[in-house]
Amino acid sequence: MLRHHLKTATYAVAALFFALGFNYGSWASRLPAIKSQLHLDAAQVGFLLLAAGLGAVFSFPVTTYVLQRFGSKKVCLGAGLALPLVLPALAFAPSYSFALVIMAFEGVAHSCLNVAMNAQGVAVELENGKPIMSRLHAVFSLGGLAAALFASLLSSISPDLSLHLCVVAVLIWATVLWASSRLLADRTQQSMARGKRFALPTGMAVLLGLTALFGTIVEGSMVDWTALYLRNDLQAEQWLAPLGLASFSGAMLLARWFGDGWRTRWGSRKLLLVGSTVAGSGLLLGLAMGGIVPALLAFALVGLGVAAVSPCVYMAAARQGAVALAAVTTMGSIGALMGPPLIGFIAQMSNLGWGLAFVALGALMIAVLARKISWPT
Repeated sequence: MLRHHLKTATYAVAALFFALGFNYGSWASRLPAIKSQLHLDAAQVGFLLLAAGLGAVFSFPVTTYVLQRFGSKKVCLGAGLALPLVLPALAFAPSYSFALVIMAFEGVAHSCLNVAMNAQGVAVELENGKPIMSRLHAVFSLGGLAAALFASLLSSISPDLSLHLCVVAVLIWATVLWASSRLLADRTQQSMARGKRFALPTGMAVLLGLTALFGTIVEGSMVDWTALYLRNDLQAEQWLAPLGLASFSGAMLLARWFGDGWRTRWGSRKLLLVGSTVAGSGLLLGLAMGGIVPALLAFALVGLGVAAVSPCVYMAAARQGAVALAAVTTMGSIGALMGPPLIGFIAQMSNLGWGLAFVALGALMIAVLARKISWPT
């Protein structure tokens, strides 16, 4: 009976990871349509993404409080039901200022659900005695991939943004309602939530934090800007634009699914050194060649190359204690906050190709840092 309950809880947590990835991938893959609907330039799109990042960063005190007050199971339900409200609100946004507020709310709800479902994931892993976190993050990537493919499919049938995002919202609500009743009862999550405090990293944690910073800059920028690069810079058809995110997310899904075995076989240093070098050089080559096919192949190489960054970095930080892990996680959040808007500002001053070249340099910086870190064996 206990084994069945844990199995059901595992599926429920995986469903929430999928739902979060599906939500994120849905609006990110339709950024070209949102940009066109609101008549935005690249810098304004950057501020939209910045609003989401600021919402996520400043939600940390809120997330800590609600986890302590209500527990991760109730937070998963509340945040999971609130998050899809963003999608129809974006589709019917009457103005740019309204969209900024909506994206800030997206950041808060995304952060609350992200922390709560990870707390549930840790609880399931501890109860089950088997590692599942890497594959849970792979399911998040699967959600992003599914969102991109679904966006491509619906865009080929109808370009109506509101139809697409409203359908996605209904699907996410159904998933959250199914999963929330099957999660584990809260026992240890409150003590985990109290440990989520900001701390300045020192020593090796600084290098780990910088690696997390560049990793989230690369990952977030690829999620947010690939569709716009294909649509605006390469003049791809509207139904083709979401395939940039699909190629990146699909490759990342594959790498994360098998990442634990690769890390055991080759070690974190070699995995990050080779992977990030392939990611950075592959993206630079794809940008230099031009064309839709080279771009899609380059995006896939980035997904393969940077997929292991977060699992390796957070595992190494956890070995140094809770303070180091909290600090490194915070630096990762800063990367997710600053990366995509920075690419938008670079694109505004030049073009998005140069912005993605900066992303490639960020991937290469991971390789430099990976050589300097004393990775646990």
